[in-house]
Parts: sequence; C-alpha cells; structure tokens
Amino acid sequence: MTNAMQKHNMQRGYGFDNAFDSIFNHSLRRFFDANLWDSENVKTTGSVPVNVRETAEQYEIDVIAPGCKKEDFRIQVQAGELAISFNQNEEKRDEDQKAGWVRTEFVQHSFHRSFTLDDTVNSEAISATYTDGILRVVLPKNEKAKPRLLSIDVK
Repeated sequence: MTNAMQKHNMQRGYGFDNAFDSIFNHSLRRFFDANLWDSENVKTTGSVPVNVRETAEQYEIDVIAPGCKKEDFRIQVQAGELAISFNQNEEKRDEDQKAGWVRTEFVQHSFHRSFTLDDTVNSEAISATYTDGILRVVLPKNEKAKPRLLSIDVK
C-alpha cells in the first residue's frame, strides 16, 4: 500500500495565525525531540530536574542526577542562598602502539542550581545524601518555624 501526499506550493502569509502556528509547532518539536530524562543530556546541558518538598520538620530538595559521583557535588550556603553544583572532568585515552595511534577525549559535565533560604531554615544542620542517582538535601526548620500545638485551659 502506498500513501501519497499532495504538496502545495503556496506562499505563507505573515498573519497572527501563521506566527502562532510556527511558535507552537517549534516549541512542541523541541520538547518532544529532547529526551528530558537522559543522564547524558542532564550532565551536558547544565539543567537538572529538582523536586522540593516541605514537611512539618524540614524542607527536602531532590536533585535528579543519575550517573554522578557523590564526591563531585559541591553544596554551599552563603548569604542566605543554598548553591548545589556538580563538576566532573573525565579523560578517556585509547591507544594502539602496534598501529601507532593515540586518541584522548576530554569531557566536562557540570550543572549549578541555587535556592534562596529564609529564616525558617536552620542552615547549620543542613545535610545531604546521594543514593540511586538522587541527591537529597535536607534543610531542617528552626524551632520557631515548626507547627506547635498549644492547649488553652478554660477557666
């Protein structure tokens, strides 16, 4: 079975509808062409998915970074800002002395995310773990930010 399409050689106008169609189609094409969960894409583009959760006791930030090493992460708090960064430099070297060739590749992976902290975070007690491709940063709340239950006696 053969499918045939007729091609129209019509000049496109510059109206609002054509501009809108062009923007919409190009945006969707970029979204569906990119593999958002590809670990190589995450490490080379500098953009990583992040989940932020709040519980009664703490805030939790999960940085989705598969294929990384925990020693390559850098987490710092300065001037009310939490900065999470990753920097990894790799050198791959192949050689065949019999054939007389050497190939060396230098690859650099990095990303940086920052978050503004308010006075509810106890920045002295921040901790982090890296397990199964997820960096979890735990930001405990100060005592004044935790919900309290007060019982009032009726007289």
